[in-house]
Amino acid sequence: MAAKTDKAEFTRTIGYGENAIKFLKKNENPAYPRNYELWYTYSAGYNRELNKAINAALDRHGAIDNAMLDRFYDEFVSPINLSDRLGDVSNKMAEEISQLLGRIEESSGSVGDYGKQLTTAANSLSDADSPDKARAVVKRVLLATREMEERNNALEKQLQESRSQISDLKENLEAVRTETITDPLTGLANRRHFDQSLERLISSEIAEGSDLCLVMCDIDHFKRFNDVYGHQTGDQVLKLVGATLKQTVKGRDIAARYGGEEFGIILPQASFDSARVVAEQVRIAIMKKELVKRSTGETLGRITMSFGIAVMRKNDTPDSIIARADAALYKSKRDGRNRLTGEDELSEADFDKVA
Repeated sequence: MAAKTDKAEFTRTIGYGENAIKFLKKNENPAYPRNYELWYTYSAGYNRELNKAINAALDRHGAIDNAMLDRFYDEFVSPINLSDRLGDVSNKMAEEISQLLGRIEESSGSVGDYGKQLTTAANSLSDADSPDKARAVVKRVLLATREMEERNNALEKQLQESRSQISDLKENLEAVRTETITDPLTGLANRRHFDQSLERLISSEIAEGSDLCLVMCDIDHFKRFNDVYGHQTGDQVLKLVGATLKQTVKGRDIAARYGGEEFGIILPQASFDSARVVAEQVRIAIMKKELVKRSTGETLGRITMSFGIAVMRKNDTPDSIIARADAALYKSKRDGRNRLTGEDELSEADFDKVA
């Protein structure tokens, strides 16, 4: 069954690869690995900002020359960008915390000095044998108190600034973290987060004796949207599906863009019947939406999706449950699309077929 998942992945990714080669030839770009990676990423639609930039450049210039290709790769694809940003924010936060600890330590020293001055003043008052000596001691205490008050005010201001800086850095860190697990085009969880979540949840649900269901779904005739109306309209379709999934799949459930036009929904602590309800809600919600081309206002029709549902078994791995859900999904497509199929409806022959 895992082999069938591999076969489906092979079919999907070969399509992206063939498109990448076409773009390299059309734009006369050298077939360097980084250029292939950029056009592959563009073809798969994983990186929304990259696709927007390339589409805009194609509209303006009609082609992507090598200089533009290098710039787009460095800005949108280069794997070091995200780790550099994450490291930069982490270093800044560590530096700010270090400075904050230094200020607190400095303040602790000031408090200790002030305490010693008060002790000395108390002893001096005990020994004072004239009003003038007593007044001098009180004057020193007042001066030390004023200096301590000024230091405290300065420290309070510094602490407020540090709190603000750390709060901003925390938000930046969270934004970068979110970016690492989010598909930029649809706003759903990305493939990496899907894989990690499924592996973690399978282990925990099996250990706890709980149920888990996986729904794999795919946009019907998506290639036709891209071929007839262009990648921008294809992106619009993907965003519409993403928005619908975000509205429908909530709580502990995880909706993710699995790859291209295929999506996955992980439903922890869910029975087959409840998974079927969720999938049907998504199917109907998608079918009710009419796609309109923004540039012309032209009505492009309605989108439909096909669904496959699998229930976790005792010895399941991510590959095995995905294989069954994918097999059910492909059966939905073979049986007419825009429908749900559960793994209980599959025969052995269904695992030897692809959509």
